[in-house]
Amino acid sequence: MSIDSQATEYARLAEYYFNRGDTRGDLYMATFFANKAIALGKTTEKLYAMIAISLFRKGLYKESVAIFAAYVTDESPKDTKYLYDLAKQYAQTGTATHRNKKISTKIKLSTENTSALSQKAGISDTAQDFYWSQQNIPCQAACPAGTNIPGYLNEVLQGNFHAAYRINLRDNIFPGILGRVCARPCESECRHGWDGLGEPVAICFSKRSAAQLQTNNKPVLLDKLYADSGKRVAIIGAGPAGLAAARELTLLGHKVVVFEKHHTPGGMMEQGIPKFRLPRDVMELEISQIELLGVVIRCNISIGKDISIAELLNDFNAVILAAGTLRPNILDMENNKMDGIMHGLDYLLETNHDETIHAAKQVVVIGGGFTAMDCARTAKRLGGKFTHFMSLFKSNDWMHVPVTRSHADVEVIYRRSENEMLVTPGELGELEHEGIPMHFLSSPQRYVGKDGHITGIEFSHNKLGPKDTSGRRSPVAIEGSEYIEKADLILLATGQFPDTSWIDPELRDLLVAADHWPKAHGKHATDHPKIFLAGDYSTGAKSLIEAIAHAKEAALQVDQFLMGSQRMKKVVQISDSPGGSGRYRSMDAVPLQVMPELQTQDRDFIAEVETGYAAEQAVDEAQRCYQCNYKYEIDPDKCIYCNWCIKAKPQENCIVEISSLKHSAIGEVIGFERATSSEDTKQIYINQADCIRCNACLDACPVDAISVQKVEIINVKNDAL
Repeated sequence: MSIDSQATEYARLAEYYFNRGDTRGDLYMATFFANKAIALGKTTEKLYAMIAISLFRKGLYKESVAIFAAYVTDESPKDTKYLYDLAKQYAQTGTATHRNKKISTKIKLSTENTSALSQKAGISDTAQDFYWSQQNIPCQAACPAGTNIPGYLNEVLQGNFHAAYRINLRDNIFPGILGRVCARPCESECRHGWDGLGEPVAICFSKRSAAQLQTNNKPVLLDKLYADSGKRVAIIGAGPAGLAAARELTLLGHKVVVFEKHHTPGGMMEQGIPKFRLPRDVMELEISQIELLGVVIRCNISIGKDISIAELLNDFNAVILAAGTLRPNILDMENNKMDGIMHGLDYLLETNHDETIHAAKQVVVIGGGFTAMDCARTAKRLGGKFTHFMSLFKSNDWMHVPVTRSHADVEVIYRRSENEMLVTPGELGELEHEGIPMHFLSSPQRYVGKDGHITGIEFSHNKLGPKDTSGRRSPVAIEGSEYIEKADLILLATGQFPDTSWIDPELRDLLVAADHWPKAHGKHATDHPKIFLAGDYSTGAKSLIEAIAHAKEAALQVDQFLMGSQRMKKVVQISDSPGGSGRYRSMDAVPLQVMPELQTQDRDFIAEVETGYAAEQAVDEAQRCYQCNYKYEIDPDKCIYCNWCIKAKPQENCIVEISSLKHSAIGEVIGFERATSSEDTKQIYINQADCIRCNACLDACPVDAISVQKVEIINVKNDAL
């Protein structure tokens, strides 16, 4: 929306509320939008008149006189001149200069324990404040790395892309990378996506915008938290977890060397994600930011072959195993030794480093995760033409809808339904754009081949059974439903596990469990006091953001081991914010911004498909954030029960009359009881779950009974508390 169009819209809203004028809240809204329109250059007499008259009606006579004086002339309407004279009289004599405070006969709640936060401003580590943050900032609570999402979206809203990038860099280490390939657990929890509120904010794309729209594309370095400790840490694996742990330990003052058997760092970011999803210059820049802090990365060194863990233990004060999940889950089926069967990660590794690899004619990808999607889209680029299919995804209920197989050169087959998939919704859309069919509810049964080479694979159709340990409904084969899918290349995107074969024989009892998985105490420690685990090597294959979060925690545990005490602490920072969040109602009308993409005919193995938001799009998308980290609260000792906030509220349940609050055993506000009548009303309460932080109540309150606090979860030095 252009500035002129926005100003016109604000002027329209100002006139609407002014003309309605049936509540004090309408006058505040009229003033609010009139000032917005004037700030954008729309300086009509009508706007000034609305502000002046609204101020007069609210008893702010001196302020009203100042506005009247700027535009009243002999040609002004008679009523306007009369109000101007009256305002001057009241301003000079002091008559009616104070707001008429209505004395309430309602019984008020005691101010004790009516606030959901422990204090108005300061640093807190109480369960009460952490509870409020977890309940009311759902995006940040859902982010494994605890990224301050409202904080960086607010910076994007202001056009401060560099500041937004630094917030991300501090919390999740790889903003430019994650802005392209994050699993986005935050978006499924975003309040804007709750029932009836529309689509979630495009948090991931906004993260990318912060990285892409910085004023410069040079390395950004964070300040170190502590001076040199004299301690040295070895990290095995230069993937996302190893690099994340290295960055954190370096900021904490330790010397870190990362050992990587591959010829370049990055792990699965470099080996397993296609270039058309993650440009290598983006990855290289963010890895260089870690190296410039002082981290040493030594590539082409295979632990267990070139150097042993025991040798590292002699040279370093601690060792972190962050070797990822490189042991493929091979399907144990008939004929599984034939040529033409390949694990998906091996395929991506080869294609990412050799774009001339031989293309198969008929490729079947088995799986329903990110690796399956990447394998299919890569195989398409190495094989046939892009063909747009309008309806490629088959029904989940195969018995009622005949399954007609297409003759596309690449197909993806998944054993569960679409609802059980763990990829982001956009992944399926990209398959469709690129002409890759996706078939559901089919499980592989046996390989079919001739003369030692694969020619196809037999599947059976499934129905969904009870939920398994993953929380998803399990596939159950339907007897007699078998069919054969032709293929000369089968890519298995069926999972992978940590490889422990390289661990020193004398350390295996301490580090390796009976099932050949790494053996951990808790999340990071092992039976050897100097050896720790980080990322997928401890948890099994997870998302990139989960690996980073796990590694950050591992770094803190290693730091505590090295220094003998916990030096960093997570706290809640509460700041008084009298001006509110800066949001206003019209922001709710901003639609979800669509990510620009390359046309299908322009896509190849290198060019990035998603091209990124323009600055205007990024700002528009950030407007949609509810800024849930702002808490609006009515002080019951100041409230005069005029109900102007209720009249001004934009949502039915954001401000409610209540009879009581519900508290947990430790004082957390966990709910409320709605009042059933005026006599039953003990307090007017702002319901944070429905509040959209639009400032309407703040502007409407005539007695300044509403306070606003900004809440952030931060890490601080223990010695600074």
